[in-house]
Amino acid sequence: MSPAARIAVTGLGVLCSVGDGVTEFTESLRTGRSGLSAPGPGPAPGPAFTAPLRDFALDRSLDALRQLPAPLRDLALRTARRSPLPVQAAVTVALQAWQQAGLHEVAPPGDRTGVVVAGSNLTERYTEDSRARATPNPAYLPARYALHHQDTDHVATLSRVLGITGEGFTVGGASASGNVGLVSGARMLAVGVADVCLVVGALSDLSELQIRGFLTLGAMAVADAGNGGPGEHPAAPFDTRHRGFHPGQGAACLVLETEESARRRGAAVLGRLAGHAIALDGNHLADPSADGEARAMRAALAAAGLAPRDIAYVSAHGTGSPLGDATETTALRDLFGEAADGPWVNATKGLTGHCLAAAGVVEAVAVMLQIREGFVHPSPGLDKPADPGCRFSGPVAARTDIAFALSNGFGFGGINTSVALAHPDT
Repeated sequence: MSPAARIAVTGLGVLCSVGDGVTEFTESLRTGRSGLSAPGPGPAPGPAFTAPLRDFALDRSLDALRQLPAPLRDLALRTARRSPLPVQAAVTVALQAWQQAGLHEVAPPGDRTGVVVAGSNLTERYTEDSRARATPNPAYLPARYALHHQDTDHVATLSRVLGITGEGFTVGGASASGNVGLVSGARMLAVGVADVCLVVGALSDLSELQIRGFLTLGAMAVADAGNGGPGEHPAAPFDTRHRGFHPGQGAACLVLETEESARRRGAAVLGRLAGHAIALDGNHLADPSADGEARAMRAALAAAGLAPRDIAYVSAHGTGSPLGDATETTALRDLFGEAADGPWVNATKGLTGHCLAAAGVVEAVAVMLQIREGFVHPSPGLDKPADPGCRFSGPVAARTDIAFALSNGFGFGGINTSVALAHPDT
């Protein structure tokens, strides 16, 4: 990639159980504040712990963006106030990132701006709820159901609110969707079809059927498997008590921009997307492959022109699945060696829960904040690592300079991804 096409990060947005905006999210990362809690008894064994959004309101979140012009804020509210929760969350994080990037003041033409929404099957909860409303009487079906039940409603709404008239689409890669979105956005810029691209990790608002499916598969930690009882604390990813993932609600956005465009606009560069890779396993099931994960990390390093020794920190995929955690630590040790010689490792899902389609973008925001602030967030609940061969973060934040980091995302069906993120001064 030519220097003119180097990919800068100029804006960040995040909405999850431990933060509405980067300021609150940064403090939660620094202190290791977890959004996980036991959801309480239900009609059937359910998730052991969840990390839902708490008290989210679109108007309140938009009011917090005080630099946004009032017409833009009002347009966003009018457009999305009756949209499903995932679309409202997407608008919120996109506007947070839009404001930080200064795009409300100086932006390229609309046809030089693109948007990628990471995630698929995002509206099953909305569909399930709409079916329940419409079954007694079809007249109760929402008038815009045919629009809202499609994942592309995210793209269309963001296009309307932000005046984006360049390329836009959704991408899916199961739990690797966020990283697939970042790769797709970077490629959009690299081939020259846009100067700025918003990559939005879409909130997964799980339906009861989706929750039951994850529990049946054994991927989600169930409350009757020694988790979620009174007084219990959730096990962190990579701890010997792990029993599966804890679902979290979250959305996030990165503004990716060519460095040439950032210079023209006078935008502050927060960091860089230095390299990326996607590697498939040739597998349609849920079991991961250490070889595939290591191949993705090596390819991301090669794309960035980096060696393993250059990486100071790895944001692990780390879902809390015993098999998944063991596979990833095997891949990490294969690439980086044993703990004393390797980079710091943590898993943001231990704080936010598993944000599923949005996880890769939420975690990329977390990595960028830790690079900028010079720390690695704690791993509460990682009391006894199942594999001591990695340099896991401890109960408090570790101060460290991070020039380069990797952020991993691995999805069902053997979809392995890794992105290399860099300090702006590299």
